Amino acid sequence: MARATRLSSRVDFLLFVGCVIVALVALVLPLQMREPLAEVLRRSVVAPLVNLQSNAERWHAAWQLSEERTARLDSAVMRGFNAVALQSENEELRKLLGLGSRLHVGFVPAEAVHNAVREDVVTTLTLTAGTRAGIKVYSPVVSPEGVVGLVQTADPAISIAILFSHPDFRASAMSGDGTAFGIVYPHLQQGLGGTGEYLLELRGVPFRTTLTAGTMIYTSGLGGTFPRGIPIGVVLRELKTAEGWTRTYLLQPSVNPAKVNSVMVLTSQRNAQRLDNVWQIVARVDSAARSVANAGDSLVRHAAADSARRVIADSMRRAAATKVAVDSGARADSVRHGAAARDSAARAERTSDSARAARAARREAARRDSARRDSVRRDSVRRDSVRRDTSVRRDTTVKRDTLVRRDTLLKRR
Repeated sequence: MARATRLSSRVDFLLFVGCVIVALVALVLPLQMREPLAEVLRRSVVAPLVNLQSNAERWHAAWQLSEERTARLDSAVMRGFNAVALQSENEELRKLLGLGSRLHVGFVPAEAVHNAVREDVVTTLTLTAGTRAGIKVYSPVVSPEGVVGLVQTADPAISIAILFSHPDFRASAMSGDGTAFGIVYPHLQQGLGGTGEYLLELRGVPFRTTLTAGTMIYTSGLGGTFPRGIPIGVVLRELKTAEGWTRTYLLQPSVNPAKVNSVMVLTSQRNAQRLDNVWQIVARVDSAARSVANAGDSLVRHAAADSARRVIADSMRRAAATKVAVDSGARADSVRHGAAARDSAARAERTSDSARAARAARREAARRDSARRDSVRRDSVRRDSVRRDTSVRRDTTVKRDTLVRRDTLLKRR
């Protein structure tokens, strides 16, 4: 190994000496001989080195271009991810602004931090607002989609809220038309196609009351915790239970707790009022805000924003008019209920009269059929009697004629 190293060093040294000698000879040669010799050297000895240098430069430029393209692509991907996150956050905040414009007063906005997780299920939230902002224990926590939970503990700066997926959550609920009432519980069993922790149960519905799939369930305002009219969820199907006097229904919640980042906490001032029409108006404002988000260029975005503001203002005016109508409608509820009861009694009486008339018509038709059958039987008996009489007379006549002929023959003899 040492001998090969020494041999390589000697060869390198000899090549170096040869190159120096050739360079010195080229320097002392005349100009007419120097140029052809340089051309020959460039084409033979220097050409591979020049090509190698050119290739190295091209490879280096290509590597730099690839690095720049990769950096630009990574930057674009990161901007895309950030844009999606910002768009989602803006949409959520836009919904909260729409809800706030509908509520006007009696609410505290707060950010929600997911903290307690039980078997991959979020059950509590930490809210960035406390008693200094007006939050109390058992204050309702809502989002633009509906019920989120209620405050369990409240400190001056922060508070802890339990979600509807918590085992201790309860809420009085009703159907949209007010015909069915019950209590909402968390569904703590395995649900449809996976964990059912984010499903709810509506228990205690009277057995004579049935709800179809797709029926919207709202808070009823009974119990003093949640005001009336906040969406809870949609009926999926009826659950089979051991109780034979009530029904239990499985609900799909309106809110996904895992995606809740900002909420509204209702204060006692708002709890005393009904919220029947707030979430319907929020949905309309929401659609107007989404049209703003989908606008492409800045001019269209500004025009859409102005349109959305006008829609929001119109919605506020309609909300005020709706509130007046609801107040007047509440005073007329008893009158409508009485009229409805009278109409129901009249319909029942008309139904009973029509049933009695139908039974009388059936009895009359049966009597006619019986009389017709009796008449047919009498006609048949009469025909049989005539047929027998005719046969008897015929037989009598034949016998008499026979006797007469016999007597005549005897007399002739």
